[in-house]
Amino acid sequence: MKKKTSKKTKPKKKSPDRRQAATKVIKVDYLARVEGEGALYLKYKKDQVEEVRLKIFEPPRFFEAFMQGRDFSEAPDITARICGICPVAYQMSAVHAMENALGVQIPEHIRLLRRLLYCGEWIESHVLHIYMLHAPDFLGVPDVMTMAKTHKKEVERGLRQKKRGNQIVRVLGGREIHPINVKIGGFYHLPSAEEFAQLKEELKKGREEAWETLKFASRLEYPDFERQVEFVSLLHDSDYPMNEGRIASTTDLNIAMQEYEDHFEEEHIAYSHALMSRRKGRGSYLVGPMARFNLNYDRLSSVAQEGARDVGLAPICLNPFRSLLVRAVEVLYAFDEAVRVLESLSGSLAPSVPVVVDKSCRGSWATEAPRGLLYHRYELNVDGTIRTAQIIPPTSQNQRTIEEDLRELVMANPKWSDEKMRHRCEQAIRNYDPCISCATHFLKIKKEQVEE
Repeated sequence: MKKKTSKKTKPKKKSPDRRQAATKVIKVDYLARVEGEGALYLKYKKDQVEEVRLKIFEPPRFFEAFMQGRDFSEAPDITARICGICPVAYQMSAVHAMENALGVQIPEHIRLLRRLLYCGEWIESHVLHIYMLHAPDFLGVPDVMTMAKTHKKEVERGLRQKKRGNQIVRVLGGREIHPINVKIGGFYHLPSAEEFAQLKEELKKGREEAWETLKFASRLEYPDFERQVEFVSLLHDSDYPMNEGRIASTTDLNIAMQEYEDHFEEEHIAYSHALMSRRKGRGSYLVGPMARFNLNYDRLSSVAQEGARDVGLAPICLNPFRSLLVRAVEVLYAFDEAVRVLESLSGSLAPSVPVVVDKSCRGSWATEAPRGLLYHRYELNVDGTIRTAQIIPPTSQNQRTIEEDLRELVMANPKWSDEKMRHRCEQAIRNYDPCISCATHFLKIKKEQVEE
């Protein structure tokens, strides 16, 4: 006898359309070494993004509070501890802000030596980013150790170049990490002529190898992705900006550094411990190498401009993935500028100028950290102690733009697999080098599939 089968007992298959309509959530729980701690949360349905969060859950570090009541002269050494990758930027912003408050004028040779020190930091930071952090993304490998198996020559070159950047910081700053030779008014002491001469010869070799870095970067395959943003950076009368200039943008901004807080504001976002910046009355903006390049191309040295032309790079560059190529141009510039500075020094040079505090005062300044504009403001009591301090780093200024990049990237590529989406989103975050280290290449992804 044939057994009857009830229709109610048959399992009903879900249609492909129903599965595609499901909401997807991609979570990156821990973005290790974002110079702190961060995570990515991405929720979307089909090609519509419902939620993007770049969560910075770094615990408060209280540096601004630490400085209250300390002598003004301690600021350069305290702020240098904020970051192990760009301590020079924090020192330079603090030093200039204090000198702005106290009316200190420095001679030309100290100005040049500060540019030399900044060149060292740009080289070591950019080279670290290009070879160790970002290149593995473009080569489809998880980390630089794997990359070294197929690109040993490139990795060794990156290590040599970073060592040369470290050498500048060590010779002039006293040590490679958290330099101790910087003071308000100049330096505690200056290297000997022999030390400068040895450094110059090594940097000439570095300049030659910087061309190879640029060629290597030009051979990488960059995703086809562009987005209109407002670029913000320092704009100097004649030099590619490091320590001086006005704050300008690719739209309508051109202000003195001391007007920064009239045009920019920070807000607290519930899911992030890092404050998120915006232009008042506007919204997101972008700081960093692409902003410097797009606003200051004509201030690059002829060597760096030639390098940019050779790899087909010109302003306005709108593809954030090509920021790696811009960094390679800035590495070439930094070596060229460092050699130029060393060749311009001569005679007996005073390491510093006197600094006197005789009244309460306020000063502010911005410099160009490798990752972008870094703003400091200080108020001093009449005895030279610090009353208040405010520090706004590049990452908080770029955080909103990073999230907008992620949103548009997902919307433009709804058919990507989850794995490709995860990879591209992490790569997009690393475009900004928000102090994300190589450890992010080992991220674990947790995916949730939620029925509609």
